[in-house]
Parts: sequence; structure tokens; C-alpha cells
Amino acid sequence: MIERIAELCIRRRGLVAGSLFLLTLVLGWFALHIEVRTVFEDMLPSRHEYVQTHEKFKDTFGGSNMVTIMFEVEQGDIFQAAVLDKVRSVTLGLREVSAVNPYQITSLASKKLKEVRASTAGIESRPLMWPDLPADAEAMSELRQAVLRNPLVYGPYVSKDLQATLISVDFIDQQVDYAKVFSEVRALIATVDDGSVKIRVVGDPILYGWVSHYLPETLQLVIAALLVTLVMLFVLLRTWRGVSLPLLAGAVSALWALGICRLLGINFEPLVIVVAMLITSRAVSHSVQIVNRFDDELELLPPAADTSRIAARVALADLFRPGMLGVIADAACMAVVALSPIPMLQKLTVLAVVWVSTLTVSAVILTPVLLSFIRKPHGSAHPINCLPALRKVLDLCVWISLSRARFAVLGGSLLVVIAAGLYSLNLKIGDANPGSPILWPNSPYNLDSAAINARFEGVDRMFVVLGDDSRPGLVKGNEALHAMNAFQRFIEAQPEVGGSLSIADVLPHVNSSLREGNPRYLELGDSSTINGSLVAMLDSVSEPGDISRFADDQYANGSVTLMFRDRQGETIRTAVARIKEFIASHPLAEGHWQLAGGVIGVMAAVNEIILSSQIEAIALALLVLAVICTVVYRSSMAGMVFMVPVIISNMLTFAFMTWKGIGMNINTVPVAALGIGLGVDYAFYIVDRIKEEIAAGSTPEHAIRQSLHSAGMGVIVTASVLILATLLWWLSSLRFQAEMGLLMAIWLSVSAFSALFVMPSLVYVFRPRFIFGERPEALAETPPGSCQPA
Repeated sequence: MIERIAELCIRRRGLVAGSLFLLTLVLGWFALHIEVRTVFEDMLPSRHEYVQTHEKFKDTFGGSNMVTIMFEVEQGDIFQAAVLDKVRSVTLGLREVSAVNPYQITSLASKKLKEVRASTAGIESRPLMWPDLPADAEAMSELRQAVLRNPLVYGPYVSKDLQATLISVDFIDQQVDYAKVFSEVRALIATVDDGSVKIRVVGDPILYGWVSHYLPETLQLVIAALLVTLVMLFVLLRTWRGVSLPLLAGAVSALWALGICRLLGINFEPLVIVVAMLITSRAVSHSVQIVNRFDDELELLPPAADTSRIAARVALADLFRPGMLGVIADAACMAVVALSPIPMLQKLTVLAVVWVSTLTVSAVILTPVLLSFIRKPHGSAHPINCLPALRKVLDLCVWISLSRARFAVLGGSLLVVIAAGLYSLNLKIGDANPGSPILWPNSPYNLDSAAINARFEGVDRMFVVLGDDSRPGLVKGNEALHAMNAFQRFIEAQPEVGGSLSIADVLPHVNSSLREGNPRYLELGDSSTINGSLVAMLDSVSEPGDISRFADDQYANGSVTLMFRDRQGETIRTAVARIKEFIASHPLAEGHWQLAGGVIGVMAAVNEIILSSQIEAIALALLVLAVICTVVYRSSMAGMVFMVPVIISNMLTFAFMTWKGIGMNINTVPVAALGIGLGVDYAFYIVDRIKEEIAAGSTPEHAIRQSLHSAGMGVIVTASVLILATLLWWLSSLRFQAEMGLLMAIWLSVSAFSALFVMPSLVYVFRPRFIFGERPEALAETPPGSCQPA
């Protein structure tokens, strides 16, 4: 069948090339119109309990797209007209920012921060600084005292040293465009930033806005990587076809994949450019293998008019199986990620599977078809010849594989895998370090985040809800209020939780105000009647939206908002475990607790999904790979043999992630899944060429030598080129891209080492039947300890 496919493609080469060219033009047009942006809803596992709570209450208690802006002075305090005017200008300006929730803007200059007072005239609630700034020094002093008296402001919104103040604002999830919000918020801040006040801004819209901000730099790195690939291929292969055809294969696969995804309505996530580069590297690898085999066949054929067509047909026929097997393995291992309930990973899986699948056309078929048009060259494109040096490396591979050194390689590999596997047990789920792992620690965003967390209770929030939709007024009850208060005291014992806020914090101040500020009464009421009366008094002096931070309109559900100083996976898991511990040990007669909304609640859900599915996904990907190899080679031993390079590359990569503090999160999971298929591609070509030589009657020694000097040359060329190209990503301003580029380089290095040293040694020692078949007489003539010349 493979021979017939190869013969048909070469015989109808004009029709095949023309059809693929026209289809590439059409899909290329759609590819140019693909939308490049991050969609927040795609990051949420919608069926998870925490996300359902978040979606239900986000409009009331605050979503996960909150932005925090800090104004910080170095001398004096913030109670200066010039400073407060900046706060007021930004607060008012935020109303005009795209997708903003105007009811979720909170600062000293908003109506939400109020002081409650009681007098003979009754209860009075007035904004601290709205609508105007303090008119004189006396009014400024009065504002300072009002802030100091109010623990809901002094600490949460004004720092303890009075040198900083916050503005918090939330955005509507369904409407938020991170790049647009980022540019508009920065433009607004620029209008008041004269250098006299340090202005810091953080939040997911700003974080992902930075990703979009660095998109031009990312494109420059892509171009630089392509140029390095072009130059290296030209230097090593010394032919124009060795440069142009692999790059053409990568370009065609990219245009096809992006065009198809545009037709499917799938947007391109900027962070997955690393996955795109991984897949493009596979296109280059497959194409280089075919070009290299084509050149080998040219050397064996006598000059004739149809020499190129014969060589192209042989290259296509002989490399069709390992090429297709590599494509299917990559696609199948990536498809496992689609089992995750996170839409972003599901859409990314579709993109990756489509992209990988296009390699069957762009590399496996198009490259040999185009090669069939090429005349046999009379010389090299330049005088620099690196091939002798590469052949010496391959000679070393042959010597190790056929000598007793092979036992050292196999034993050493086993020890390294065991050690790396044990060390990888410490791999963290979720973010592994404070700040965002997407950006470098010294990036403006992470420096701003650290500065805000140092002065305030924390910029990242989680809300936990107590209530029951069927019981209006439940939050006013004595049990609910005291449960909230006890829960806050319990959870604040965790150092990473900087503070908490609920209606149970507000009512004691109303109670004290009714008694002329007597601190003795700074506590909740003793009964539901008293607490209900306090809530009624607070309602009477509040405007619509004032209570929404604490309870819904019917007081059926109330929130406890927790402020976190970091979003590390361990911090979030500890907090969730403590919350569940409190709920289990403090049962309620009425109502129930609901976990958990806000950005930390959403991250907790994502981390739990990854934690629960990580081992299963890896195991399933390995199983899929084993089944594919078993079916293709009709031997269960084949599945076991090809697991070896995969296990080696993945264990070493996971060990590196553990060492460098790279957590397994929503951004790294797809790269890890694709790495399972990536770890075995090179081995397919080496082993399949050994099988081909054995089938042609070669001895095991000659088969291994021939395989390493033919398929091995393609491995060493593509690995060296792609490793150097991917290391360029270390220059990226996005830490995630830099670290993933380094992981790609490690995967490629270990995969190439496994294919060149481990796999031939393994094959030579164990002589698997799916390679050597039933040839006892040949095996008897060449025992494993012997080495025969070619």
C-alpha cells in the first residue's frame, strides 16, 4: 500500500503539487485573519464546583478580572491635595475604560468607602472623599482621622504607614479584552503620572495585557529562530533544497493549521506560540529526514533522466511509515489533553492536533514530491563541509552501540531515569513561585505585585459564600454572622492570607457608632434580632451597590473575601484544605458554605483539575503511544521498546522543571503532553531503518551502522539546528516562553541522545522480534558481543 501511495504521488506530482499549492493559498488567506487574543472564559473548567460558585456570584462579590492600582509616595503621606487629586482623576477615568464594571470601582475617591456616624439626629453614612477633594488643611486632617478610625479602610485601602492607597476595579468577564484594557488603563495612568507619585498596577487584565504587549518581540524571536534554522541547515546540508524544503514544510503546516482553526472559530492564544514552535520543529525534522534519504539514494543511483523521481519515490516509500507514525503519535498524545474540562486546553488541543496532522501533507508527502522535480546537483552550494565531523559523532554512536560500552549506556540511562523520576515527585502543581510565572521576577508587573503585597493585605482575592437561596435574610442571623467571624479568625492564621472582609466586620462598627464610638461595643450583637436591626440601620444609610461587596440583595448569601499575598499552588491548596477543615468542624444548622470565587478560587479549580488529571493524562498518553506502536509494528514488544526514549526524555524534563521551580499549570500542561510524542520521533527513524536493513538481509551490526549513518545523520542535523534555534527563546521578555524554549531544547537533546545511543544499544542487546523477525541462523552467526565490518 505504501509503495502504491508513493508511486501515485510521484507519478501525479504536478497535480499533487498544484492542488496543495492552491489549498495553501486559500487556507493561508484565512490564517492571516485568525484572532490573536486571550479569552478569559476559556480558562475556566465550567463544571467545577468552584467555578460554578464564581459564575453565580461574580457580579455581586467581584470577579477574577480585578485590577489593583497603588499610589505610593516616598516622603510624607498620601494626604496631600496633589496626590489625592491623582487618585480622584484615575477613579473617575476608570468609568470610561472598556468592559469596566462601574459598580466595582472602589477607592478613597469613590462613594463605596464611607464613614458611619451616629448622633441625636440619627445614623449618618457619608463617603470619605466624594465628590470633592478636601478644601483646606482642616478638611484634610479630618479625612486622615476618618481613615484612621475606620479599619475597613485603614489597612485594606490605605497602608498602615499612610504612604500608599489603592484603587480596585473589576471588569466584566464576557466583555473584557485584555490588550484593550491594558492599553486604556496605562494611558489613563499616564495622564496623571508626573513622577511625583509611584503608580503600580496589577491584575490579570494587566498581566495578559503584558503578554500582548510583547507580541511584536515574540514575532521577532520567531523570525530570528527561522533565520538561525535556515543558516544552520544551509551550513550543514550544503544544498538549497536542504534549506528551502524544510522551511516550506513548516510554513505550509502553519498556514493550514491556522487557516483551519480560523474556519472553526478558534482564536490563537499568544502564549501557545511555544507549542506552535514545537510542532513546526517536527515539520522541519520530518522534511530533513526525507531530504537526507533522498540524497543518500541519489548517491546510489546511476545518472539518468528519472533519477530524482526514483530517489524521491524511494524516500517517500521508506520514510512514510516512521513519518506517519511520528505524526500520529504526536497528535494522539496531544489529543489526550482534550479530556481536560478546561476549554482553553480543549481548543489548544484542536489547534495542535490539526497542526500536527498537516505534517502528513507538508512534510511526508509535499517534500518528496517537490524533490522529484530537482535535477541531481553537480556540487555543493558552499565549500564548508561539516559532515565529516558529524560522521565522527555517528561513528562514536556505532562504536558504543556495538561494543560493551552499550551496557554502560543502558545501565546509566536506567539509573538516571530512576533518580530523575524520584526527584520529579517534588514537581509542583500550579504556580511555583511568588508573582506571575509568565513574566520574569524583575519585570514591572512582578515588582509592582511585590510592592503592593508588602504594603497591603494582598492583591489576589478569593471569596467564600455562606448562605441559602431559599432563605432570604439568612446572613442577618446570629449563626451566620458568628460563623463568618470565626471562619475569618481561623483562616487568617495562614501567613499567606493577608486579611479578610465580610459583613461581620462592618456591623461591629455600626454597633459602636450607635453608642458614640464606645470601643466596648465593637462586636456583633448577641442575638439575631440585634444583628438584624444593625443590618437594617446600615441599609437605611446605604446607597444601591454599597452592600454588594458583602451580601446579595435578599441577604440570602454573604461572602467572606480573602486577600492572598501570592498565588502559588501550595498556598492555594493549603487555604482550600483549611477552609474545608473549618467547614467540616463547624457544621451549620441553617445554610451552607460554597467554595470559591475570585481569581484564587478559579486558580484553585484549575489546579485541582491538573492535579487530578496529570498522572492519568501522562499514563493515557503513554498507553496511546504504546497501542499505536503495537498496531503499526504488529508487536506488543514495539510498544515497550518505544516507551524507553519517551520515559527518559520526560523524566529528565520533569526533573528540570522541579529544579528550576517551573510549576505544572494551565500553560505548561500542553507542552508536557506534546513532549511525550516529541520524545519518540527520532527513535522511529533509527529503529525503522534498522528494521529495513535487517529485512534486506543485513547483519545486525551492518543494519545499526547503516541506520545511524543515514537516519542518524538526519537526527543529528535537525536536533543541533532546532536546539540552537529554540535556545533563542531565552532572550524573551516573557519568562514562560524562555523557560518553555529551554524545555524544548532539553527534550530535543535527550530525544536525540536516546535515539543515537540508547535505542541502537537496546535493539542490539535484546534483539526484538518485530525488528529482526524469525532469523535464528543470522542471529547465531552474530552474537551480541561480536562486531563485524560492514
